[in-house]
Amino acid sequence: MTTPTTKKRGLSRRSLMTGAGTAALGVLGGATGARALGATPATTPGTAAPAQEPASATPPTGFATFSWLGTSGWRIRTPTTTVLLDPYVTRFDTGLAKGAFDVTTRLRVDAAALDQALGAPGTADGAVDSILVTHTHWDHFSDVPHLARTRGAMVFTTLTGYHLARAMGVPLGQLAVVRGGEEMHLGDLVMRVVPSLHSRTASGALLFPGVHTQAPRRPRTIADLPEGDTLSYLLRSPQGRSVLLLGGSDFDDQALRGLRVDTVALPVPSTDTTADFAGRLLTALEHPRQVVLVHWDDFESPLKNPPRAGDETRRRMDDLTARIRRLAPGTEVVVPRYGVPLDLL
Repeated sequence: MTTPTTKKRGLSRRSLMTGAGTAALGVLGGATGARALGATPATTPGTAAPAQEPASATPPTGFATFSWLGTSGWRIRTPTTTVLLDPYVTRFDTGLAKGAFDVTTRLRVDAAALDQALGAPGTADGAVDSILVTHTHWDHFSDVPHLARTRGAMVFTTLTGYHLARAMGVPLGQLAVVRGGEEMHLGDLVMRVVPSLHSRTASGALLFPGVHTQAPRRPRTIADLPEGDTLSYLLRSPQGRSVLLLGGSDFDDQALRGLRVDTVALPVPSTDTTADFAGRLLTALEHPRQVVLVHWDDFESPLKNPPRAGDETRRRMDDLTARIRRLAPGTEVVVPRYGVPLDLL
């Protein structure tokens, strides 16, 4: 989720949520980053040239494709396994576009949009084995219970996510609580759960804080879905390559040290509250081969290419990219498009 800014001109779509439509879902296609089905190297919305790749980097093997679902969401497909992370496709209006954010906005699910983006339940294209939840704000979690119920997927989430999912009708046998430190098989992937942090507002506060230690009444509004602690997930292929997927634009340096990931999906921060965001991340991860920018799109617009983002967000993307390239010239910065596969593992 994005965070409030200090400007007085009203709230932007990202002024309440770190990094991040409507019923209609657009065509999923368009250009994307390097190695995305033969696409040319990606650049950020500015004019900077693509970063030089490190000579020692191990190239991806084509074992898995990663398709961006907007916000911090991904669909990851391997030869035997389909995993979703923070799938948020319904995209409904909360008033952010009008500068009138409404915390009483009702939750809803657009099943047709989900089927169009992910394939219909009961089909090979629509099959989902696991869903990974970084935290339980609505733009990360609100579609998860429906997807779990209709596709039988196992949901890995925090204790708060467990209780919210139970309140939203997900069967007990499809829920697994994780805290960070777990390492387990997901089909032909290996998953490591990594403790993480959610970004803060410009004043240092957290939007919709709180945890659930028992099942609440069924959530009805976006405010009924608190942050509930934040996790990240490291996925590793049998060949040893790894991708770290973050859901919020903050992190725990100590939890990242020693991971040595090849690629990190990095939410673009909407405030400067987090100190030395890029520098600390690059140091902790020992300069990963790739950084894929996520959670920068207008998450209330239809999932249609090209993704929409405001001028301030694009400036922040340019600034973040420039800093990454200064600090780690061998790190490639990739800007994804909706639904266009990236070869990351």
